Amino acid sequence: MSARPLLVRMGALGDMVLMTVALRLLHARFGQPVDILGSGPWTRPLLRSQPGVGEIYLLRSRSHPFLLSPNQWRLLRALRQRGAGPTWLFDAHNDKTRWLLQRAGWVDEQFASLSQLPDIAQEHFCDRWQRFALLDPPALGGARHAPPDHEAYPELHVEARSVAELSSWLEALGIGNRPFVLIQVGNKRTMRRGARQRRSNTKFWPEGHWAEVLRGLRTLHPQHALLLLGVPQEAALNDQILSIARLSDTHNLAREMTVLRLMALARRAFGMVSVDTGPAHVAAALGGRVLTLFDSREKMNMYLPRGPGALVRGLVAPSAGAPSLLGISPTQVLDAWRSLLRPQADPIAAVAAE
Repeated sequence: MSARPLLVRMGALGDMVLMTVALRLLHARFGQPVDILGSGPWTRPLLRSQPGVGEIYLLRSRSHPFLLSPNQWRLLRALRQRGAGPTWLFDAHNDKTRWLLQRAGWVDEQFASLSQLPDIAQEHFCDRWQRFALLDPPALGGARHAPPDHEAYPELHVEARSVAELSSWLEALGIGNRPFVLIQVGNKRTMRRGARQRRSNTKFWPEGHWAEVLRGLRTLHPQHALLLLGVPQEAALNDQILSIARLSDTHNLAREMTVLRLMALARRAFGMVSVDTGPAHVAAALGGRVLTLFDSREKMNMYLPRGPGALVRGLVAPSAGAPSLLGISPTQVLDAWRSLLRPQADPIAAVAAE
C-alpha cells in the first residue's frame, strides 16, 4: 500500500491549473509527493516541475473499451506496481477511472469523492478544491479539516530551461527583451466544427472586435509587441484578426505554441487579454495581469482566474438572454484593461459590461 496521496483529475489545461490548489494542500498535509492521474498531453509539461508532484499517470481515453486499449493495460500495470492508497476523485463522472483503480487493488474506503462534499452554489473552484482536499477518505476517518487562513489560489513555477529557450525564441522573432502583451482569442468551443457564430458557441466574439482591441492596445502600449496565442487549429482565426487590424509588430504564435512556452511567455508578459480558457489561468497562476471575458456571471463567479500577486479583471456581458460575449464591446474591454494599469488597482475585480 502507498502512503502517497493520489489525485485523479481528467481536466483541460485550465482545470489542471485550478487543481494545483488541492495539490499544494495535499502535499503540505501529508508531507509526501502527490501522484496524479490525469489525461491530455498538457498534463505532464504543466505539472512535472511543480513542487510536491510525484508520479504522473495518464489515461488517454475513458471511452475506449479496456480490451482494445493498450494505454489502459499499461496504466493498470503501473497502478498495481504503485499500490493502492488514499485517493481524491476530482471528476463527477469517474466510473471508468474508479473501475481501473479497483482492478489495480483500490477499495471504496480509500476514495474521497465529490459526492461527499456539500454543494455551494456558484462557489469558485479554487475554494471548492480546497474544501475537497481537506476531506479525508473513509479509510483515514473521513474527517473534514479546517481550511488555512489565506485565500485559495493556483500557483505555477516555470522550468529554468523553458525561460532560457524562450529568450532565444523571442530573439529569433525580433522581439528580444522588449515588453509584450498576450492575447488569447480562441478556445476549444470556438474551434469545433460549424460556424463560429453558432448559438452554442457562447465564447464567440467577432473578429472585428478583437482587431479593435488590438488597435487600442497599440495606442496604449506603442513599444509593446502584441502576441496572439493559441493552438495550431486557432492559427487561421488569429490570421484573420491580424489582417483586419493591420498593425505592425504583431505576431501569430499559435502554430508554434507549447505548454512550456506558454508558461514562460505568461511569466514574462506585461499582461494578457483572453476569453475564459486555459491560458488565462496559467497567466494568473504565475502572478500576471489578466483580463478575462466571460459569457455569464455564473461562469465568472466560479472560474475568475486567481494567482499569487496577480492583477485580475473579469468582464461579463449583461445577464439578459442566453450566455454570450456579444454584449461586451471593444470599448468596455479597453476600459477594463486601463483599470488594470492604475497604480492602486484592486488585485481582483469583476466588472459588468452594462
